Amino acid sequence: MSTTSDSTPLSALISPAFYDVHRDIRSGGHTHYWLGGGRGSGKSSFAALEVICGVMDSPGANALCLRKVQRTLRDSVHHQLCWAMGMLGVRKKWKVTLERMVYRPSGASIVLRGVDRAEKLKSIRPAHGYFRYVWFEELAEFSGMPEIRSILQSTLRGGCRACCLYTYNPPRSKRNWVNLEAAAPAPDTLVHHSDYRSMPESWLGPVFLAGAEALARSRPDVYEHEYLGKATGAGREVFHNLTLRPIPEAEVSALGALRRGLDFGYASDPSHYIVCTYDTARRRLFLLDEIRLVRASNAVLAGHILEEMRRRGRGRVCCDSADPRSIDDLYLLGIPAYGAKKGPGSVEWGMRFLSGEVEEIVIDPARCPYAAKEFSAYEFAPDSHDGILAGYPDRDNHAIDAVRYALEDTIRTRFMRGNHPSHEGS
Repeated sequence: MSTTSDSTPLSALISPAFYDVHRDIRSGGHTHYWLGGGRGSGKSSFAALEVICGVMDSPGANALCLRKVQRTLRDSVHHQLCWAMGMLGVRKKWKVTLERMVYRPSGASIVLRGVDRAEKLKSIRPAHGYFRYVWFEELAEFSGMPEIRSILQSTLRGGCRACCLYTYNPPRSKRNWVNLEAAAPAPDTLVHHSDYRSMPESWLGPVFLAGAEALARSRPDVYEHEYLGKATGAGREVFHNLTLRPIPEAEVSALGALRRGLDFGYASDPSHYIVCTYDTARRRLFLLDEIRLVRASNAVLAGHILEEMRRRGRGRVCCDSADPRSIDDLYLLGIPAYGAKKGPGSVEWGMRFLSGEVEEIVIDPARCPYAAKEFSAYEFAPDSHDGILAGYPDRDNHAIDAVRYALEDTIRTRFMRGNHPSHEGS
């Protein structure tokens, strides 16, 4: 655990929940650090300490700290950075204004900006060196990854290493872009979640703890969102049986026979191919691999599928039967493709099976990032009275459809024995 030149140990200021993240940052393990959590989780304090110590300890390094709205800087980022300086005992070494903090011994700076318009940052530069640290506070206030990428493209120039910190309270809706990105992180990204229960109680105080306990008793749903930092949703989530976690190859080799499904697309809708396996005894579904292509010919799609089969072995692929010509193309290109039976009720059967009959749907976000986002975000549509419309929305469900096709035989066997839903399949 590193210390400042004034010998104040960071271990005394950082919650133990962040020790591994701190070590990863100092070793350059990742570029992007998504730090989500509820009230009192210590994420913003940790980010401020990392920025202050990093600028002091790294020659040529400067920092850029951002909020979406300029007027919110003083009571959040500015306050946290000044707190970190005071706790580290280095406040006198810094010249501090609202928009810039300069480390007197080296001239390195921390720049604070609001991002009412991202283009304002196109010309921003430190006086010396480069921006090694970029901190996005209250990430959910930003509009999405296009805005984040635009900011980083404008500011991360020069230098051989960068550390981007993203602190946020997970929004309530699982469909929010922040939750979707955290569920299936991009490469070179570490996602960390914390809540107040990992903080030393003496840091929070009895008033904070009593307030949390009272809310847990009176409004457990609000408590889970505000204090535990959970995306509790709006009560419209379809898949309450979803687990996102790594699936190591050793575990894959112990699973059952592979199932494969393919939902065709081309321009606005992608083609999505899925490889999965279903444990009938424990009713657990594992999504193991995916291919997602836009504007790809059947020959290109076939090439990707054949490569997957060379790795895992050949097997039949149940395809969207609405496109028989594409199925014939794949078959002629060497893929044992066939059309799904579908029929009246097939969508209802499939969705009821996946959301209710399956005990657990396990998705590895690294193996299947698109499927992880789709299953996490898929919700019933709201009506005009804060209720839920009947039926399953036919949008943003390409991976879900591919899984339905892959499991069609199992689904049909299960529901052919019971009552048939009356809705038309698609």
